[in-house]
Amino acid sequence: QVQLVESGGGLVQAGASLTLSCAASGRALSGYTMGWFRQAPGKERELAAAITTVGPRSYYLETVKGRFSISRDNDKNAVYLQMNSLKPEDSAVYSCAADGPRWDSIVASNPRSYDYWGLGTQVTVSS
Repeated sequence: QVQLVESGGGLVQAGASLTLSCAASGRALSGYTMGWFRQAPGKERELAAAITTVGPRSYYLETVKGRFSISRDNDKNAVYLQMNSLKPEDSAVYSCAADGPRWDSIVASNPRSYDYWGLGTQVTVSS
C-alpha cells in the first residue's frame, strides 16, 4: 500500500506560482510512475503532468507545457509540481497518483491505470 498526501495548494492571483508536494509513505515511490491529475467542477479529471521511473521521462498536458514542471525526489519519497504563470483555468483540485510498480518510460493518461491516490489539494487562481 502507498499512502499519498498532497500539500501546497491555495488561492493566488493570475500570473503567480505555486509548488505542490506529494509525500508518500508505505512504499518507495521510486518504482512508480507518478502523476498529477486535476479536476475542475463539472469537468473530467485530466492528467496535468507525470513522471516515469525510467529516464525519467516527463509528460505534460498541452495547456500547461512551458509553465508546469514535475520532479521527483526518491530520497525524500516525494513528487513535486512547480506551477508558474498560473491562469484562472488552472483552478482545480490537484491530486497525485501512483501507477505501478513499473519500470519503464510509459505514461498512462487514464486515471484507472493509477492504483494509489491522495485526497487532493485545491488550487484557485483569481483573475
